[in-house]
Amino acid sequence: MEKNVIKIYTDGAARGNPGPAGWGVVVINGKEIFEIGGRKDHATNNQMELTAPIEALKYLKNNISHGVNVEIVSDSKYVILGITEWIFNWQKNNWRNAAKKPVMNRELWEELYELVQELKPSWTYVKGHSGDKYNDRVDEIATSFADNDPVELIK
Repeated sequence: MEKNVIKIYTDGAARGNPGPAGWGVVVINGKEIFEIGGRKDHATNNQMELTAPIEALKYLKNNISHGVNVEIVSDSKYVILGITEWIFNWQKNNWRNAAKKPVMNRELWEELYELVQELKPSWTYVKGHSGDKYNDRVDEIATSFADNDPVELIK
């Protein structure tokens, strides 16, 4: 892996959808690995899938020097397609989707879009539950927070 690439794995989970929910992030910065996660008492899976990259990018913005290449790895096609393709039409169409309905989770999309403009991450899709070590780990973090029994995070 290139030294100046920070790789971030993200995931979200909700029990009941909506219901108790959590998100998880693993940040790999060279040899350094650390994790962050959080919980909401009531949210949807998609809201948590969006919250994870938002929190990861906010963390980077506040704690890591700029000028680094960031790659976000997610098992959510909703997040990846939303931020790399769909959002441009939503913005053009006054935050209406193809069915002319208001876009769900607009506030989260706007926050993510702002952070993406600043930090310009690349996006990589990974199939969920396919044995990818770090994707499995962010799933474990997210679900443990959703269950209100968080695993110990690597700091």
